[in-house]
Amino acid sequence: MMDGVFIDGRWRAGNGLPFQNHCPATGDVVWDGQGADESEVQLAVASARKAFRHWAGLPQSDRTAVLERYAEEIVKRSDAIAETISRDMGKTLWESKAEAATMKAKVSVSIAAQVERAGTKFSNTDFGSSHLTHRPHGVMAVFGPFNFPGHLPNGHIVPALLAGNTCVFKPSELAPGVAFHMAEAFAAAGLPEGCLNIVHGGRETGGALLNADIDGLLFTGSAATGVFFHKHFAGRPEVILALEMGGNNPLIIWDPADVDAAADIAAQSAFLTSGQRCSCARRVILPEGDWGDQVADAIVARAEGLSIGAWNEEGMFMGPLVSEKAAVNAVEFQDMLVARGGRALKPLERLERGGGFVSAGVIDVSQAADIPDEELFGPVMQIVRVPDFEQAIARANATRYGLSGGLVSDDDALWVKAHHEMRAGILNRNRPTAGASGSMPFGGPGLSGNFRPGAYYAADYCAWPQASQVSDKAARMSAQGFPK
Repeated sequence: MMDGVFIDGRWRAGNGLPFQNHCPATGDVVWDGQGADESEVQLAVASARKAFRHWAGLPQSDRTAVLERYAEEIVKRSDAIAETISRDMGKTLWESKAEAATMKAKVSVSIAAQVERAGTKFSNTDFGSSHLTHRPHGVMAVFGPFNFPGHLPNGHIVPALLAGNTCVFKPSELAPGVAFHMAEAFAAAGLPEGCLNIVHGGRETGGALLNADIDGLLFTGSAATGVFFHKHFAGRPEVILALEMGGNNPLIIWDPADVDAAADIAAQSAFLTSGQRCSCARRVILPEGDWGDQVADAIVARAEGLSIGAWNEEGMFMGPLVSEKAAVNAVEFQDMLVARGGRALKPLERLERGGGFVSAGVIDVSQAADIPDEELFGPVMQIVRVPDFEQAIARANATRYGLSGGLVSDDDALWVKAHHEMRAGILNRNRPTAGASGSMPFGGPGLSGNFRPGAYYAADYCAWPQASQVSDKAARMSAQGFPK
């Protein structure tokens, strides 16, 4: 059994419902314990509330120093973090090592963002001075996703703590293990007890945290869950919500462009992390005609040649999906596309290894009808053929989402048009859609979020501005109507 609750700097067994997590590559049990019940969630929030006053009152330099030490502690644990992530959710080890590195890098980026976007400014005036400062919200609930179980919650927790907030973190029950290493690293860095509490568990634990006395909710995950959270806090503007909810992302590939390079970018965009990135390309839009045929054929060739294996096998590009259920969902989604008129250029299939293992799929949906505007978290690429670039832009924007998108083309004029007209918060040219710079904002319009982008802009939702006009002495006002 494993401890499911971390409060006041100490782990203990939870009193909530039991759950297990199995490695999707091997089937091994990698987490076995009980989650936090409602009373334990309340204790975790109360602990964070108690720690808030001291932590928020420290000089910014003291909080920054703790986070810098945390970055050093993450480096010491990077191998353990990477292996834990891979065993939990199946990601290849090379990807998990990259994720551990981003956890360390997040600290310096967040420090720079906090200074630039949420720091202190001062100016002299004719009456004295004007001051702009920023204040923390209080206790922030952080809900972590399974696809980047270290990097993404870390991207909320680090800027929240820098700003002076305290946090209660609920990891995904599909990838709970990395939270232990994070708690250990923060403790070694000298983070005061209570500033970060952790409550493991499923839906019941998450519901208890939603109903607790929190000042903010920081979430990365599915649109359905994010919309539920948004409805839950309707009429409560005092609770800050930062919601990143994925996308049904388009990638336009247009002549002139190198066919092989374009196919490489498309495959990387759609199949990286087995399609389990919210920025993965779900829809690849190609021109009708011979050139588009060549690109489609080259994409299929790459899908057929992908190396797929367990996290600890060398040279693998794709690991399994996070669970057997996710693999079943991917097959059912593909079957639905075909049933509605899609043509399987290269079908996604369950592999004999079982568990979450699937191959990559490429489905031409140009003649399909009633394709749902949904995000499938898996390696299924939909190809759409259109007669002209105007139609390409129109099809790209035919989605409720708006997270990421891209154009592969050597034509500068096409890029100008796409950059002006495509509706995506992350829009790349001749680069994969799956990935973004930590030194820039991450988020998008529509159902992809609530206009509070993360990454460099996380500093914006972790603090509120306070504007002050200051004079050393009270002075008589000369406005008309006041007695002289």
